Amino acid sequence: MIEIKNIQKTFGERTILSGISGKFLPGDTSLIIGGSGTGKSVLLKCMIGLVKPEEGQVLYNGRDFLTGDEDTQKAIRREMGVLFQGGALFDSKTVLENVGFPLDMLTDMGTAEKIDRAKFCLQRVGLEAAADRMPSEISGGMKKRVGIARAIVMNPKYLFCDEPNSGLDPLTSIKIDELIREITDEFKITTVVITHDMNSMMEIGEKILFLYQGKKLWEGTSSTITKSSVAELNEFIYANKLLRDTKA
Repeated sequence: MIEIKNIQKTFGERTILSGISGKFLPGDTSLIIGGSGTGKSVLLKCMIGLVKPEEGQVLYNGRDFLTGDEDTQKAIRREMGVLFQGGALFDSKTVLENVGFPLDMLTDMGTAEKIDRAKFCLQRVGLEAAADRMPSEISGGMKKRVGIARAIVMNPKYLFCDEPNSGLDPLTSIKIDELIREITDEFKITTVVITHDMNSMMEIGEKILFLYQGKKLWEGTSSTITKSSVAELNEFIYANKLLRDTKA
């Protein structure tokens, strides 16, 4: 389980996050939603250690990631997998080499074992046939799947996805959502997804946190989000005219 408590973050005089708390459970796909500039990505960076908040706690199964000693922080980092918004693949490495990169950097596995593990993860995301291709030779959706394969190659307990559907067509977005949900359920990972995609909210939002101007205004599930009385959330959900007409 991941628990965040009273996360506060400012940049200069601007408050980005104000008292954000929440719990994220194993086997659940939890979403953090909100408009641009509401602090979603900053919160994710606080949770994975790229940004340090002025106040608050980030607990991984009770271990304080922010104040823990170096060994504790390293142990927690080894349990994380991260899917970055742009994929963040190395242009000069093949798909297989990209997936195996964390194994090269963080383990003492033999070459054959690393290749087997990387191939298994590629097979899990349906890209075993693309192992020898370069990132420039595959589509945007395939790059996202390579990113997911790399994120799970270390067999993480915690998976973080920053806008996994960004730049993808609706059908590919649905496939990426389904893949994230399947992997989360299959390996009982604690998954946290940053998104503003309505389909993601409705399809995989087992738990949803809504941020507005750096504050958590609402918390619930995909089955309760359309019943909210929070005006800011409703404005966000029904920004699309088609959805407004559906509600009416």
